[in-house]
Amino acid sequence: MALACLAHNQITIAAAGAIPPLVQLLGAASPAYAQRNAAGALARLAQNADNMATITAAGAIPPLVMLLRLGSDDLPKEFATRALVILGLNNAKNRASIAAAGASAGVDVLEKMESLGLGY
Repeated sequence: MALACLAHNQITIAAAGAIPPLVQLLGAASPAYAQRNAAGALARLAQNADNMATITAAGAIPPLVMLLRLGSDDLPKEFATRALVILGLNNAKNRASIAAAGASAGVDVLEKMESLGLGY
């Protein structure tokens, strides 16, 4: 996750094909620490616009919302929220996907976005 903090690394990580495996790690079969680290890395990688599109195309929104709804640890939920907020920034299609992926979790993320003045 720390490598994904640097902008030039975000591009390199995505170019190496790391986004689809990170999305797979969000799944229920993965241990909580793997889900946490994957959600955190995706939140960092989503700060790059090209990566945001790749993350969305890789199907990250439903498992991120599922992690919010069913996760047992607060840190993975926090990272999933961060990732979803970033994916929803200035992107109405992603915000609609977040809402459609899970009512209560999607609403929580949308409310967070509204509290930040990002609106739906």
